[in-house]
Amino acid sequence: MVFGLEGRRVLVTASTRGIGFGIAKVLLREGARVVINGRYREGVDRAVEELRGLGEVYGVAADLTRRGDVERLVEEAVRLLGGLDALVYVTGPPRPGYFTELSPEDWDYGARLLIMSAVWLTRAALPHLEKGVEPSIVYLSSVAVKEPIPNIALSNVLRIAVQGLVKTLARELGPRGIRVNAVLPGYILTDRVRQIARDRAAREGRSEEDVLRDIASEVPLGRIGEPEEVGHLVAFLISRYASYITGASIPIDGGLLRSVF
Repeated sequence: MVFGLEGRRVLVTASTRGIGFGIAKVLLREGARVVINGRYREGVDRAVEELRGLGEVYGVAADLTRRGDVERLVEEAVRLLGGLDALVYVTGPPRPGYFTELSPEDWDYGARLLIMSAVWLTRAALPHLEKGVEPSIVYLSSVAVKEPIPNIALSNVLRIAVQGLVKTLARELGPRGIRVNAVLPGYILTDRVRQIARDRAAREGRSEEDVLRDIASEVPLGRIGEPEEVGHLVAFLISRYASYITGASIPIDGGLLRSVF
């Protein structure tokens, strides 16, 4: 254990696979008590079974695009853990596509998935976080908020709202002892990155693996990241070692971002 998270009570949303699952793995290894979440009971049960050997883990099925589900998720997490010290907000991806390919319904769903779910979840969790130990919130976003990525217009546009939420809450909640930060992953080897690769491969008449190699070549470190590498950053941010960090948006992208700010 590195970050001293023994006994910390953490809710990680959208965590039955991908980046959320990688984060849950790291937190459990660090001694945290974790509630994971996914939309479907079957997936939640499978993930809990895979994680059980690492520590104390519980699972709650809930759809983050439904306000009632989100509020119930927080209530269940608090009941299972006896309180809440940290909230790690992760969502699944919206539909990929260029702006001209997306329908009004896609934008409507994307707004619920990427913006309103964060609002509902934060509002429900705040009364419990205020009673927590060294409370903090970490929002998983994307490097796309700094440099738009082709073919994911919904993510490019809507995730920027979460950056506004981070800055707003850092100032509002700092006096109440709650830290708020964001993590901006670049290319991390998840189903989402493979979906982007498949879509690009189909457009260009190439193989998925060829496209993945091209993606890796865009990264200065020469590879695509792993979900648990994101987990290490999140573990740091909710630990006492990050006690003077709030309102920050930290890329974890192997040097992909070219922007100075």
